[in-house]
Amino acid sequence: MAHLPPNAAIFSPSVARAAASAAKDWSYVDTWLQRKFPGRGPPPFERNADTLRVLLALASANEAADEERAFIARLEAETLDQLRAHEEEQSETQESNNEDTTTLHSAREAILTALETSLPREGQTALTALAALALQTNTPLPTPSTLGTELLTLSTTTATLEQTTARIHTLTAHLTREAAATADLATELRPPSPTHHHHHDPSEETTSEPGPKPGGGGGYHPPANLALQNLTTQRQIKSLTALLPSLRDKSAALARSLTNVASSPTLAQIQHEEEAYLSLLSAKQALDAQVRAFQGLPHDTEQARQELESLRGELRRMTLRRDEVFEGLVERETPRKAGGNTRR
Repeated sequence: MAHLPPNAAIFSPSVARAAASAAKDWSYVDTWLQRKFPGRGPPPFERNADTLRVLLALASANEAADEERAFIARLEAETLDQLRAHEEEQSETQESNNEDTTTLHSAREAILTALETSLPREGQTALTALAALALQTNTPLPTPSTLGTELLTLSTTTATLEQTTARIHTLTAHLTREAAATADLATELRPPSPTHHHHHDPSEETTSEPGPKPGGGGGYHPPANLALQNLTTQRQIKSLTALLPSLRDKSAALARSLTNVASSPTLAQIQHEEEAYLSLLSAKQALDAQVRAFQGLPHDTEQARQELESLRGELRRMTLRRDEVFEGLVERETPRKAGGNTRR
């Protein structure tokens, strides 16, 4: 995720987790680099996933080497203390300083030889790789920090040389194209040879093209209608120049109108616009209700009128039917006197 800008919005949880992991790894690598090489770090164009993976592996190997070196240093210190104690005891038995130095050197060599022979296969491979890298980089006193610095310097130099080479290739191709175009133009503009006699052909005036004539010695001959083209162009320029003042006035008026429109509205204007909008909205709703009443009618006026009349007749028949039913209900529910009995 090194290609994402620091303030880029990330919406995918998986992408966010990957970005957080990459940021954490870069923070660890930057801390390690600042601790090993203060004030130095990878250039911006090297901050990618491959560089991060290599630097993480290098940091892990460096920490493992530091732990091994610390272990060896502790072992050497303990051994040296033991040797010094032994040498102090032997000094009482008349051993010279030269013999003590020789004994210490031989003991150190023996310890280092024993450590080298007791290394596992991976440790021997790493030690051989560090030695080969030190020889290739011509480092007299190889240390992990020195070798890491050399690797970063070589990577930076390689990237710079690649970019420079690409730019040189681009510039060379551009110069080649320009040289070819210049040569073609020089060939086209070369004057005709003195021995060439050009025979005027009226049919060539309408079809003449700029460039060398076939068999014309490579001379340049302008087209016959060049004067007419120049005259037409000058007339167009004059007409457009005459239109410039009016166009400037229109542009200024448009700018003033836009400035007036873009001015900040007041609270009263906003309230007035809101009231007008609400009134228009209510009028629209009323018109929609009226339009819905005529929904389903044909588009033809006569057919719509006939259908409306038929619907009105149906409405009248239904009204009469309703009145008859209502009168029947009233008659049935009204009490009547028949033979002195009240019947409902």
